[in-house]
Amino acid sequence: MALTYKQKRRWSLFLLVVFLPIYILVAVAIMSVAGRAPIVIEFLIYVVLGIGWVLPFKKVFLGIGQVDPDAAPDDQDV
Repeated sequence: MALTYKQKRRWSLFLLVVFLPIYILVAVAIMSVAGRAPIVIEFLIYVVLGIGWVLPFKKVFLGIGQVDPDAAPDDQDV
């Protein structure tokens, strides 16, 4: 089932406003419980966690910055 443009915009907003801050808090909590690793390893873990959250949601974010393809030509903001 494909998402419409409007659904993609709503889901992307939800992911960025609600899910991402919660994900950041969980990642920091896990890293603080795990203990202090060497700075290079800790940096690599944060990079992987920072990129890894978006990979499952890649399809949601594709095309969000574009004009709604289903909108009438009068309704499009340029």
